[in-house]
Amino acid sequence: MSKTPASSPPSRVTANVVRGCLGNLIEWYDWFAYATFSVYFAPVFFPEGSQTAQLLSTAVVFAVGFLMRPLGGWLLGAYADRFGRRRALTLSVLLMSAGSLVIALSPGHDVIGLWAPALLVVARLAQGLSVGGEFGSSASYLSEVAPSGRRGFYSSFQYVSIVLGQLSALLVAIVLQNTLTEAQLASWGWRIPFVIGAVAGLTVMYLRRTMEESAHFQKEQARAADGERKGLIALFKEYPRQLLAVFGLAIGGTVAFYTYTTYLQKYLVNTAGIPKSTVTVIGFAALFVYMLLQPLVGALSDRVGRRPVMFAFSIGCMVLTVPVMTFLGHTSNPWVAFLLMTLALAFVTGYSALAAIVKAEMFPTKVRALGVGLPHALVTATFGGLTEPIALALKQNGHETVFFWYVTGCVGLTLLATLLVREPSRDSRLESDLDATVTPAKPSATTPA
Repeated sequence: MSKTPASSPPSRVTANVVRGCLGNLIEWYDWFAYATFSVYFAPVFFPEGSQTAQLLSTAVVFAVGFLMRPLGGWLLGAYADRFGRRRALTLSVLLMSAGSLVIALSPGHDVIGLWAPALLVVARLAQGLSVGGEFGSSASYLSEVAPSGRRGFYSSFQYVSIVLGQLSALLVAIVLQNTLTEAQLASWGWRIPFVIGAVAGLTVMYLRRTMEESAHFQKEQARAADGERKGLIALFKEYPRQLLAVFGLAIGGTVAFYTYTTYLQKYLVNTAGIPKSTVTVIGFAALFVYMLLQPLVGALSDRVGRRPVMFAFSIGCMVLTVPVMTFLGHTSNPWVAFLLMTLALAFVTGYSALAAIVKAEMFPTKVRALGVGLPHALVTATFGGLTEPIALALKQNGHETVFFWYVTGCVGLTLLATLLVREPSRDSRLESDLDATVTPAKPSATTPA
């Protein structure tokens, strides 16, 4: 059996984290390429209506992809808990790349009519299944291969790779915006990033096949009693309070993340009236700072605990969301927009840097990928996927400011969940599972107080 994460050389830990994160990067590059380039391809698939109506149509398809995430969280999470994190992560990147290839090659509405948006929906369903399974498997893997006492730091690289994927999509956008005309981008240039994602996915699929399997999973496979209950039945019967805790912790963080990353770029174009190319640069710079903050906040949580950091996120975003969004909607100054976006994202880091570890610590190895992935996917499907459609629909009906309060309320639910849970790092299942004997694991004490 391989060494435990606690005794693994730093080089091995780093190598495994890098290989895991590269796949995560490509997955999220593909996912965010849709959001980044939707302002260009919306008329190709949905030629009727105003700019807001076209963006709303593409946002609805974006949300449709989210509907598959719970199914992905269930199927790929259960697959990861039964057959290994490495296998599940390899399968998820294959699904994502296939979806990108379909989008890249799909004819427009003027060629095949309603089949164009239908193909777009199919591609997003495949990608939604992929991302739904990616989060739980990736969070479990990164948390398990990290050494004790530094799990917050290493697991924070999950969101480093997520943001790096988004930055990669934005970088491609910046290059294309400076090499192609607006007409060329709208006609065929928007297909290029999806071709890049599909090709890169093949390389990453090979890299993921070379990752070492988690020592936690290997020990669980050797330890598990024959006929021991796993999967959904074990999850719901033995860990219901942990599931509720993950739901509550994820709601506000998910809505805030998609508000200040995905939707905010459209908001700056559609409400503030800042040019698309300028908004792309603003988003790239703010997200780059946000990415650098992840490991710093993750390391901080290793020293002070997870709850204080989550409190900082919740309280900060509840106080700042309404004024920040209001100012952003009325500014045409790109520097002001950058500073306000960066300020908001700095507080969101309090959630995103801990999103993997704070959930992974609540579940034992036998259901960790499923326990982390399924509730997170359900939250992103019901809250994250609807963030843009709700915001755009409220704008179209003249009630845009209501959305700011909606975000504030969702973050308030995370504040409540943070108040009700015990400190996860003090009773981490990641630590107890390494010391477990062959007796079946009992439900964690890391539950709502």
